[in-house]
Amino acid sequence: MVKNPCQFFWAGIFFAFKLHNEKKILTYICWKRFFQMKRLLVFLVCFISYVVQSQTTEKTLLIKDADTNLPIEDVVVIIAKTKQSFMSNKEGEVLLSLKSPSTIQISHFSYQSETIRSITLKDGKNIILLKPNVNDLDDIIITKQHPQKILKSLIENSIKKLSIPARLKVYSREFFKLNGSYSYFNDGLINFQLTGQPRKIKTDILVEQNRFYGLMGDENLEDVLGYNLNNIMENYYEFKYLNPLLEKSALKDYDFLIKSSAKNSQNYIMTAKPVDDVKSVLDEFTIVYDYKHKVIIEASSTLSQAAILRNDLKTFNGKKTYKSNFKTIYRMLDNDYYLVSSKEEIAFEKENKGKVKDIQVTNYLITSSFSKKGYTFKAEDIFKDKTLYNKKNNILSNYWEVSGLISTDEEEKIILSLQDK
Repeated sequence: MVKNPCQFFWAGIFFAFKLHNEKKILTYICWKRFFQMKRLLVFLVCFISYVVQSQTTEKTLLIKDADTNLPIEDVVVIIAKTKQSFMSNKEGEVLLSLKSPSTIQISHFSYQSETIRSITLKDGKNIILLKPNVNDLDDIIITKQHPQKILKSLIENSIKKLSIPARLKVYSREFFKLNGSYSYFNDGLINFQLTGQPRKIKTDILVEQNRFYGLMGDENLEDVLGYNLNNIMENYYEFKYLNPLLEKSALKDYDFLIKSSAKNSQNYIMTAKPVDDVKSVLDEFTIVYDYKHKVIIEASSTLSQAAILRNDLKTFNGKKTYKSNFKTIYRMLDNDYYLVSSKEEIAFEKENKGKVKDIQVTNYLITSSFSKKGYTFKAEDIFKDKTLYNKKNNILSNYWEVSGLISTDEEEKIILSLQDK
């Protein structure tokens, strides 16, 4: 019992103060725990969202001609969000790897482009029908300048526009056929880091994974024409394969023609075919270009059919070439302009010590990923060989299944047969 009223008063004040502080402390603890739970909840939501978005789903496209229902090869499919590139094989198939919802751009210069949404794709094969526009090329473009000058200007502007520095993650595939039978095969996942300036490009190559199957003696090494990984990007980024059309002799040796399509008004198509009475063995060229941005979208050539029919074939260093073609595809996406894919084929006969060897080589490059960010590496990691044939197998995953170009059933049989050798 408090006898002194003052003591009673001060005891009450002390008790009230203590109770107030305890409430403050309790309130502080409650708010602190609330914010901790809130942060934890936000973290969990972000984590779950990240896990969901980072899960890769695969969808298959089967791209066909809307008129003939036949599969279309070399259709470029780009996932807009990630800038991943894919290409249809001979069976018209594309296997997409989707990390998150996105629009998908589907294009081929002979067909009307299509844009679809990934969320509309179902499991199994999704049939995409493209409407052809080749038959719509009725409008011949009359220009004040000769097409050769236009082409020269296109090449110069395209070289300036190509995104450098840049890194291309590329899937490389090559088949080698000797005397009618497939002798060996190689493919790999390669990073091409491009630095420097237009016409002064430096390429550093880092091989992530690769495989090689088959039998190859030393005598075959000299027969692998071109396709040097250490200069191939310079060739494509400087459009060197179009140089024959820039020579003075091309003015009299070639018939140039420029056409447009009402269904694809942004692109023009330039063709250059050897004149009928030309004596040289020349290639036929097709150049698709965006006339508004003045850049080349596709470039291709093939050995003149007239030369093949009259058996007047190229002979170079003892090699009689009866098949030679290339095709490169470029894309301008947002502010980026880069190589999407290339395909080269060559077939020739070579006589050596009275024996004739028939050689056929087919090479593909598919840019599966484009980035302006470079990669770091050690000098000793740079790949300097001509091809992947001399590099030891390094298989960490089934990279060829998400390479951007899936193998056809026929190609799979060839690869398996060489794997067993």
